[in-house]
Amino acid sequence: MNVFAAIPAPLQFVGLLILSNVFMTFAWYAHLRNLSEKPWWIAAFVSWGIALAEYLLQVPANRIGYNDYSLAQLKITQEVITLLVFIPFAVLYMGEGFKLDYLWAGFCLLGAVYFIFRT
Repeated sequence: MNVFAAIPAPLQFVGLLILSNVFMTFAWYAHLRNLSEKPWWIAAFVSWGIALAEYLLQVPANRIGYNDYSLAQLKITQEVITLLVFIPFAVLYMGEGFKLDYLWAGFCLLGAVYFIFRT
């Protein structure tokens, strides 16, 4: 029995993409903080291991989402979620200050959402 069957497909899609992006962001950037003293190839192997978890969530997310959304809609949704995950990661985990440019980038993505999702 599918325990997720009671969850609407769009929520499954977005939820899996959020989780996927958390792993993706750590795979891409956490080594800059945690493994900066190690050779690059160690960071690459650790990142690949984290990226495997990302793909195990991202692939089913896109398969679920593709039932209701176009390919372009899948991509723009991914980009919005990426920014929403990246900002807290950059500020809270990496210790970078919040930048107004994040807000402006978000507004640009809202324009992309409008154009891709309009009917």
